[in-house]
Amino acid sequence: MKQYRVGIIGATGMVGQRFVTLLSGHPWFTPVILAASASSAGKTYEEAVSARWVMDKPIPDEVKDLVVYDAIKDMEFIAANVDFVFCAVNMSKQETQMMEEAYAKLECPVISNNSAHRKYDDVPMVVPEVNPEHILAIEAQRKRLGTKKGFIAVKSNCSLQTYVPPLTPLRKYGITKILACTYQAISGAGKTFARWPEMVDNVIPYIGGEEEKSEQEPLKLWGHLENGVIVNAAEPDITSQCIRVPVSDGHMAAVFVSFKETPSIETIKEIWNDFDNPIADLELPSAPKKFLNYFEEQDRPQTKLDRMLENGMAVSMGRLRPDTQYDYKFVCLSHNTLRGAAGGAVLLAELLAKKGYMD
Repeated sequence: MKQYRVGIIGATGMVGQRFVTLLSGHPWFTPVILAASASSAGKTYEEAVSARWVMDKPIPDEVKDLVVYDAIKDMEFIAANVDFVFCAVNMSKQETQMMEEAYAKLECPVISNNSAHRKYDDVPMVVPEVNPEHILAIEAQRKRLGTKKGFIAVKSNCSLQTYVPPLTPLRKYGITKILACTYQAISGAGKTFARWPEMVDNVIPYIGGEEEKSEQEPLKLWGHLENGVIVNAAEPDITSQCIRVPVSDGHMAAVFVSFKETPSIETIKEIWNDFDNPIADLELPSAPKKFLNYFEEQDRPQTKLDRMLENGMAVSMGRLRPDTQYDYKFVCLSHNTLRGAAGGAVLLAELLAKKGYMD
């Protein structure tokens, strides 16, 4: 496989740090440029980030001495010296849209962790095991942008990746309605307990913008291509509540679901166990061997025990049982900064590279 030179935009933040650790030793991708805000520009990466490094591994030696670039002012230089960039910035939606589109127009593909472009019908929002075919919308996007190589591809909201994957293979039974209550870790806000002491022994029943994303983004993931762009699914009806809980990493969801034709519990478990993974034969380095994992124990999955399943790239489920208001209910878990954020973006980039979109 070709070796790709990679830039990380927003490299000093929590998700940027996760990109740095995931790309250390990656067989296809080598980080050659790190960029952040003007306040970090000109410093070595170690100088810029050491006081706020929050990963459980030390800063990789191969990036310690890389000089951090200004993501905006040095854009042309960055775009000219990488094959593509990962983007995980903390900017306004409008600023992020302008910056990502500018990189794409400089013929630099952008794999974004941000939400700014998720609603564009020609911007693929992909969970590779769920909707890999949506990358075909890139051709329509390139026509809109006037580019040959440049494009933007995004990953979905991190909490969706707990409950959308296990529901996806059940859609053939006609899912009519979903209630998803998510219990989200503080790393989803880019925080640690040291930086957010108010979260210790506390639960906050509000996460800005999360419920709208949780109710709308699955419909794009479950949409179809029509005339080269993505048309959202018309159903099911989805409602959600999103709650911040005192957990470092790992988003959990309590899911309630009803069907037009209700499968048996045994059938659902068989479908999950035998999940037909559409990317299984691509041999992507970050892909889990087993994507969906069901626990029979009544007290699993547990965040602390199960969030690192398959290097944090698997989704785990448990407690599938009948419900009095819906057909069934179950709980599910995924690691929010691995499967949900940086890891999911790296897997998406691997899919795009394998399919030739980075060349």
